[in-house]
Amino acid sequence: MTVSENGERAAALTLTSALVGGITVVRVTGLLDATTRDQFADYLASEAEEHGPDMALDLGGVTFMDSRALGLIVHHWQLSTNAGGKFALIGVEYAKTKVMWITGLAQRLPLYDTIEEAIAAFG
Repeated sequence: MTVSENGERAAALTLTSALVGGITVVRVTGLLDATTRDQFADYLASEAEEHGPDMALDLGGVTFMDSRALGLIVHHWQLSTNAGGKFALIGVEYAKTKVMWITGLAQRLPLYDTIEEAIAAFG
């Protein structure tokens, strides 16, 4: 648990989104694990329903990711592509998302260093 200077508990996961060139970019900050899975799942489903299947997840602010969170990301990747959309992951750091490399999914998922690169790949 993280506690701020005024003694309040810090949120384990913060999710924000913006439309960039018609693509939903979700910024993820904090933990992606069993304690935040439902919050993450609900947010992604809501964004996809409201804005369509083109989605990019900015994972630059992720402090840790477990296999359940990775499974959820793969699920949304599949939903997006099956609906004719495109999907991208941005700012993925090995040290915080090791499970992506351990499973071999880092070689299969569409990874980009920057939002600009991901948006350009959407064409």
